[in-house]
Amino acid sequence: MAVPAAADRKRRPILLSLSLFLLLSALLVLLFLFLGPSAQSLSFLPSRLSSTTPLPVPPRHQQQSPTPIPTPASSSDPQPNAPASSSIAEEEEKADASTPDVPSTVTVAGGSGTTDPSRPVDHTSDALRPADADVKDDDDDDDDGAVARVRWETCKVRRGVSSPADYIPCLDNIRAIKALRSRKHMEHRERHCPAPPPRCLVRTPAGYRLPVPWPQSRDMIWYDNVPHPKLVEYKKDQKWVTKSGDYLVFPGGGTQFKDGVGRYIQFVEQIMPTIQWGIQTRTVLDVGCGVASFGGYLLDRNVITMSLAPKDEHEAQIQFALERGIPAFLGVIGTQKLPFPDNAFDVVHCARCRVRWYQNGGKPLLELNRVLRPGGFFVWSATPVYREERRDQDDWNAMVTLTKSICWRTVVKSQDINGIGVVIYQKPASNSCYLERKPNEPHLCSEKDGSRFPWYAPLDSCILPTAVSSSDETNNSPLLWPERLVRYTSVPYDSVTAEKFDADTKYWKQVMSDIHSSDFPVNWSSVRNVMDMNAGYGGFAAALVDQPLWVMNVVPIGQPDTLPVIFSRGLIGVYHDWCESFNTYPRTYDVLHMSDLLGSLTKRCDILEVAAEIDRILRPGRWFMLKDTMDMIKKMRPVLRSLHYETVVVKRQYLVATKSFWRPLASRS
Repeated sequence: MAVPAAADRKRRPILLSLSLFLLLSALLVLLFLFLGPSAQSLSFLPSRLSSTTPLPVPPRHQQQSPTPIPTPASSSDPQPNAPASSSIAEEEEKADASTPDVPSTVTVAGGSGTTDPSRPVDHTSDALRPADADVKDDDDDDDDGAVARVRWETCKVRRGVSSPADYIPCLDNIRAIKALRSRKHMEHRERHCPAPPPRCLVRTPAGYRLPVPWPQSRDMIWYDNVPHPKLVEYKKDQKWVTKSGDYLVFPGGGTQFKDGVGRYIQFVEQIMPTIQWGIQTRTVLDVGCGVASFGGYLLDRNVITMSLAPKDEHEAQIQFALERGIPAFLGVIGTQKLPFPDNAFDVVHCARCRVRWYQNGGKPLLELNRVLRPGGFFVWSATPVYREERRDQDDWNAMVTLTKSICWRTVVKSQDINGIGVVIYQKPASNSCYLERKPNEPHLCSEKDGSRFPWYAPLDSCILPTAVSSSDETNNSPLLWPERLVRYTSVPYDSVTAEKFDADTKYWKQVMSDIHSSDFPVNWSSVRNVMDMNAGYGGFAAALVDQPLWVMNVVPIGQPDTLPVIFSRGLIGVYHDWCESFNTYPRTYDVLHMSDLLGSLTKRCDILEVAAEIDRILRPGRWFMLKDTMDMIKKMRPVLRSLHYETVVVKRQYLVATKSFWRPLASRS
């Protein structure tokens, strides 16, 4: 019995060595399969994404490696101007079936009054790591289908929000609004953002479908996309908007547009030829814009209008405007400055807007004076201009006193054939009139009046002085359109150089030319509303100016203040902090473009909160374009996949994500 035991002991080392050899061989095979595919093994991928032609090298301040990356293409654009091919519920089921089943370790919830201000922001939690993060090589850029471990829920809004499908976190914070001490100066229409920002998804209206394409959308939109009939009834005799079958129709009327907005625009130019729509006048601010027909019709004259109105009892007027494909923004002249730079707009317009310009010490009109460029015009069409009632005349006399005190010159006062009156004022182009006033009230703004930056800043009680002397007034006149788009013009306190401006313009022109000429996974023919989330000098928007679309240029808080340059070249935009929600309704943009911002942004707020806001703004079936480093792309891509977005990486520079119709089913009421 001892002999077999001895033989067995001799065989054990051999068997153990063989077992270890087989185990190591299996591990090497697995590592080769998952972490080291050769270039030949990727030869089946589509040629459009395996091209060796790099995108243009960005200017030095934003350079990245242009090395191409082969990535499978998976996005396609649904047919524009057609109902969704299936119901939203069916789309959700398809998305659920097509998305990898990942363990859910975090519940992402939120909404007005439901977030926990004490919740810590964790930028490195396991919830944001891909499902296979433990085995994924950080240097492996290949598409492995990683999805972040996140359980998304729809936003649970507090009672008092008009519609959960229209939720705007910073304007629908009911708890903060109820706690206000006063609403005298429209404080309840200003921003009151929940802290921390909500990490939830806004539900989609029943029957939602892809928007009517431009230019048809200027005159008609799907009712189910913006199912708000209140304005139809409230303004039924003034031709703002009517309902016709499945559509809301916009006849181009308005309270002051008795013969239509087109005739009104023509009348203004007749009484004031120097306004020169689309040549001398390029940028307009329309205060109290209604459904934005004024701005919509000015687009035919190469004028771009920032249509502005609060989220108020007229219900969804800005949402109507954006659904129509017209530039619009939610805002109010209350106690804080508008998020626009000084001297921004060529013309400010108000047709029957309900603003008492002389109240609160004249601060509302001083705010218009701040954002109106020197030599610019204020077009005011309101009952005090032409009615004889006591209240109207009191308003008119107060306006006469105030405009005189800030040196506005009355250029023309006239009435059209319907008796609708218009007065046009001009802001002085120099400081000479201000210095000659007696008394000197309101006083000229100085350093003691506080920062000039308008983000969450109180309204001025002073006059913004111009930056030129009386002998140099012509320098305040902008270049004519379209020359101003491509020629750099210095603005006060500007650190930009002509070389940087030209390099940025050339770079984005080449990038967009390459994108349009290649099989880039965005159907630009169905794009109307575009937002550049980190606009820089506006080069991205300038490169798209000949396309049938418009761009909202956003200059983020904490980035160089380039918004004055953007306005000087005849484009529009706003300041914003992307750690908060944007002043727009859900589902209002076709393309969101973010360039070289995500890294600095996620140092202050969580990537889930950024993704939730992107999802809120973006229309279903449309695109988010992230231009950034591969490290940032790797962080954002799994999060977007957890939202059931289809994602494609292009040339190691762009992550293009297509939003689906998916919404979380479990949290629906």
